[in-house]
Amino acid sequence: METQTFYSNGKLLLTGEYVVLDGAKALAVPTRFGQNLIVKKGNNQQIKWISFDFDESIWFQDIITFSDIKSKHLAENNHSVKNTLIEILHQAFIQNSDFLNKEGYEIETHLTFPRIWGLGTSSTLINNIGQWLQIDAFELLNKSFGGSGYDVACAQTNLPIIYQLENEIPHFKTVHFNPKFKENIHFVYLNQKQSSKSAISNYLTQRHKTNKVISKINTITCEAIDCKEGKEFAKLMEHHEIIMSDVLETKTVQENLFSDFKGVVKSLGAWGGDFVMVLSKENPRNYFIEKGYSTILSYEEMVL
Repeated sequence: METQTFYSNGKLLLTGEYVVLDGAKALAVPTRFGQNLIVKKGNNQQIKWISFDFDESIWFQDIITFSDIKSKHLAENNHSVKNTLIEILHQAFIQNSDFLNKEGYEIETHLTFPRIWGLGTSSTLINNIGQWLQIDAFELLNKSFGGSGYDVACAQTNLPIIYQLENEIPHFKTVHFNPKFKENIHFVYLNQKQSSKSAISNYLTQRHKTNKVISKINTITCEAIDCKEGKEFAKLMEHHEIIMSDVLETKTVQENLFSDFKGVVKSLGAWGGDFVMVLSKENPRNYFIEKGYSTILSYEEMVL
């Protein structure tokens, strides 16, 4: 067996966070950062697995036996990464059992972004496994890790997309979103990784409110794509924050952390962590560095 290498893009959800789970239209973009999966021949009916962070430090290393994958035998002592991996590989086995008819594998994953950034360590892995085993990555996500699937769509697409779940089935199309005002858009890391799983479960307790807001979010998403002016785009994003703040019963990130900022700060994905999108006339770098946030990327540096 020759060495095989697969790659998937990371993702950012610009509009529709949370409500994308309930069928809202979301605008998402693939990032310049992503993850590689390298598969080599192994032995002993097992997978020697090693995962590297962007700086080539090892963040996970273990051996997973074929029998553990087949029986979904989870490790004790709270090996959460190993167990998540076993759950994903078990579902992959259900979708394509042939891959365990080999002697074994040595697998490496390599992130091109710091894992704490939350740009899609899981979704890029799931899409890479989908490519490797030639199985449906959306089904793999849905039956193992869960989530809306917009991140898997970004993993396999090199352009911005409109993503929507209709009757639980993912639909997405590429769109021309290349704003003239992109020099006024930056992405700032909030120094804390959010767990997508726990953020989603918190949202689900507020789900009864979503029907009223989905059409509003859909309108914002569609208008955002056609925006010609930065000011107009900033107003839409501000409106989006107010709507979601009401649904989540949470203060906006701007109210919480950046109330004196001249511009608009919008949460992305899971509120309270990962990246925020910043819209401002002036370069916001100094403002955020003074506040203790040193990871600031321009639109060009972040978006594919």
